[in-house]
Amino acid sequence: MQGLTKWFAAATVALMAGTGSVAAQVKELRIGYQPSPIQDASIAMFETWGAKNGVKIVKVPNSYGVYVEKMTASLTSNADQYDVIWHNDDWGQTWAHLLEPTDDVDANKFAEKWGMDKIVFGNAEGQNTVVPMGQTFSVFFYRSDLVKPEEVPKTLDELVTVSKKLQADGKVKFGYVGGMAMNHSWFSWFWSMWGNNCDVLMPPYERDNKKLAAAGWKSGMTEPCMQQTVEYWWDAINTHKISPRGMPAYDRNEANAVFMGGDAAFTVADSLWWGTFNDPAKSKVAGKIAAARFPLGPNRTKPFAWDDIWGWAIPKSISPERKKLAKEMLNAMMLDEEGQTKLFKATGAPPPNTTFWPKIAAEDSFMKLLKESVLDSPDKVRGAYYFPQWPAVHKAFNDTVTKAVTGKREDIAKVLAEGAPLVSKAAQ
Repeated sequence: MQGLTKWFAAATVALMAGTGSVAAQVKELRIGYQPSPIQDASIAMFETWGAKNGVKIVKVPNSYGVYVEKMTASLTSNADQYDVIWHNDDWGQTWAHLLEPTDDVDANKFAEKWGMDKIVFGNAEGQNTVVPMGQTFSVFFYRSDLVKPEEVPKTLDELVTVSKKLQADGKVKFGYVGGMAMNHSWFSWFWSMWGNNCDVLMPPYERDNKKLAAAGWKSGMTEPCMQQTVEYWWDAINTHKISPRGMPAYDRNEANAVFMGGDAAFTVADSLWWGTFNDPAKSKVAGKIAAARFPLGPNRTKPFAWDDIWGWAIPKSISPERKKLAKEMLNAMMLDEEGQTKLFKATGAPPPNTTFWPKIAAEDSFMKLLKESVLDSPDKVRGAYYFPQWPAVHKAFNDTVTKAVTGKREDIAKVLAEGAPLVSKAAQ
């Protein structure tokens, strides 16, 4: 009996030692992401931390077109193939219940409060589920070798006038180019719509789901401002010809390629493309780029901006040891001033730690512009809606405006009216 007791004691010690070694053996973290300048720069900080702490960072790239579908499948199946994944406000509410809360990541206290509002990334218990990698918003880029700062269009009408003159003078093939396809609505549809006091759902700029529900999830598709917006782009493409005929099908990469190739004077793109646009190895217009506020439509006189964050999240299904290590890595990233400064210089995206912003702005004119026109602006709108049905609403919206802008001009009002109930239904 004494021997049996000793055997149990030895087995218990061995089991405890084995359990304790699990944490010690977590020497690899797998990152699910979509290759892009800001994500690459953020992962570089992970790799720096990993090298110092003996943790191998395994990068698992996914294409943007299938990212949400693929990650949703992984999360809902309780798989453990990723330890950290790219998280975006567009699908914040869709995934919130499947993600590890991150309120215990201490360095989150340095994140911008606007972007970290729990209405965006909060779960049912009111806990946050994200650690930011940086601010993401678009700006109005223009060719500084063709247009002086005082000549930059301040209205949508001026965008047409200036574009046509540049085309007539043989300076560019197109005036404006920007993404329009599904998941790229921000780069033409959304900014011009918001700049005209318009929105997908009514009232405009509202993101409180209770208020949207009380309004009956009313679509903005039949508002006069929406018809104005669609007619503007129909005319820009077909009448004034300041934009490519195929633009309704363009994603951001196709539009950026046209701009970087020197064929367009203006575009709207995320600020994080500042570095790429000015990279001589990638852009024919490097060093000839500047940025300004968005041109406004006839229904708005005050400038506006949208401001959101891209972030990182941790799947709820992975082991406690891996969660703990992932949080340590994300906390270290938030405190890495050198790495975040490199992120800004490489991309033009303001880094996630707000305490670093004033120092960067004091040394960089582009960051100073971003602080004045976006980060410190009181006139901001969130770039998405925050309920699980938002991807379906977005698709219903984009399908409708795409059909309207590619059809006959006289049919625009009819197409928008037909699409209105589809948008509202998708929200419900």
